[in-house]
Amino acid sequence: RKLFSEKGYEQTTAKDIAAHANVATGTFYRYFCDKRQLLMALIKDQLDRFMPPNPNPSWMNHDPEIGLASMLKKHDQRLDKLGLHHVLHELLPHDPELAQVYAEVRKKLHGSIYEGLLQAQKLGYTWDDLDLTEVAWSILTLTEKLPDRRTDQSEPNYHAIAKIICRLVF
Repeated sequence: RKLFSEKGYEQTTAKDIAAHANVATGTFYRYFCDKRQLLMALIKDQLDRFMPPNPNPSWMNHDPEIGLASMLKKHDQRLDKLGLHHVLHELLPHDPELAQVYAEVRKKLHGSIYEGLLQAQKLGYTWDDLDLTEVAWSILTLTEKLPDRRTDQSEPNYHAIAKIICRLVF
């Protein structure tokens, strides 16, 4: 995972992986047919962690901006720790199997965001004219791009992003 994160998928070789694991290259091939199979195993094992957090807010118990900002920060820190999100986006256009798995995870998360928005709408907290399906996709897309906001050791402004989302919805 570390090599893929640091060097990218194309620049990481099976020889590099074996050396990093302190095993012979042949030993690597005993367990994996190629580096793609290893990466797929790593990604599939942790694919849900690449997605933005599953919001299950209790709109009555706290300020939604503060709660959302906290979720966004935790998600960004989790992605930074995993380190594979850059490789994931490098592979998706070229790997239909992975793209299909990723699309299914996105649909599931969209449904969860939609249900949270529907709950808020039933409580009278959202704008009446919102298309909740499109708002859910917008929120998902915005939060997926959160790692791209990270520059030179500085974090994104989670509160500003949360404010944007909340102003969109409430």
